[in-house]
Amino acid sequence: MTTIDIIEARVRGFISDIQHPSQKKKLNINDLELQLRKLMDDYFEMDGYSLFFNAIQTLQGEGQLIPIQNNQYNGKTPGLSLYYWVNIKAKAAKWDRLEMMKLSDQFDFSYYERHPEWQTKEEWNRLQNVYSFLQRSQEREWVSVEERSLELFGHEKFLLDGEQFPNGKGFLTRIGTTEEQLKMVNYGEPFVFWLKQGKAIHEIKRVLIVENLSFFHTSIQLLEAGTLDYEPDLLIYGEGTKIERSFSFFFRMFPPDDYLFYYAGDLDAAGYGILIRLIEKYPDCCIQPALKIYRKMLECHDQKNEQKQGQTQNLVLRDAFFQWFTEEEQALLMGLWKENKRIPQEVLTIETWRRWM
Repeated sequence: MTTIDIIEARVRGFISDIQHPSQKKKLNINDLELQLRKLMDDYFEMDGYSLFFNAIQTLQGEGQLIPIQNNQYNGKTPGLSLYYWVNIKAKAAKWDRLEMMKLSDQFDFSYYERHPEWQTKEEWNRLQNVYSFLQRSQEREWVSVEERSLELFGHEKFLLDGEQFPNGKGFLTRIGTTEEQLKMVNYGEPFVFWLKQGKAIHEIKRVLIVENLSFFHTSIQLLEAGTLDYEPDLLIYGEGTKIERSFSFFFRMFPPDDYLFYYAGDLDAAGYGILIRLIEKYPDCCIQPALKIYRKMLECHDQKNEQKQGQTQNLVLRDAFFQWFTEEEQALLMGLWKENKRIPQEVLTIETWRRWM
């Protein structure tokens, strides 16, 4: 999917979300662009506004957006009207109730009754494909989500890529069917790790996950020198947000046990979000912030820099992260937040670590 397609798909998704079945909605185009920028870290690098402009022009040509001619513009070049009418959502075709009854032994149609806009021909075809599979599921083998998605919906990313396939997001929830019923597995994505020398896999108890590659290599040196906080048995390179997709792979590689996971990332909005989402997604695991490491980073506040453009400023995730720290530390973290500053993990080098040794 090209960058142009991604921008247009996101804009279409926003417009679809606010479309009403019976009345036009007023839209501030700058608000729409701001939402787009928050979702895309590289928005400015890819000249996102030009692509955004083209997407708006396309939707205007299709009649989904109607510019409000009041001599107010968005202040950009090329310019767009500041306000648009979002046209009425096209009415969906209604399904045959008798045909719905034939499939009701497998599906609960209450969602579609409440949301008739989902009663489309494409959605019905997907339902029929799933129904046919369920009739003979006992004869089928377990496969990956991608493989089953390709078989049933024509594309391996249909259930996984909400940007490219907005109709795929929530599809299984709408029909009340689980991944287990479709005999598919969302395999974990492998990650890079380092096992402490002399440790056997069955001896692992403490695991340290670090967000960035530089500190991963620094941590290896500190671990083997016996000077790394928490004395972990295993190091994992989280690779930014990738760890949120790859963490489940841990339980396919290592034996069941009561592991203690520590996480250390950048002191910024993205880093806060990674940790809190991991804790929330895996409530049965003991995951906590590597406070000793974060406190060393706070001592390097003189090396703070600007918050990355495009990071989502989620106050709920921020507050959930801050609550792990003392009041004094929370004040320092809040100061960084208000200044729109961050402390990157790269402040922790072999040389800076020596001050704590």
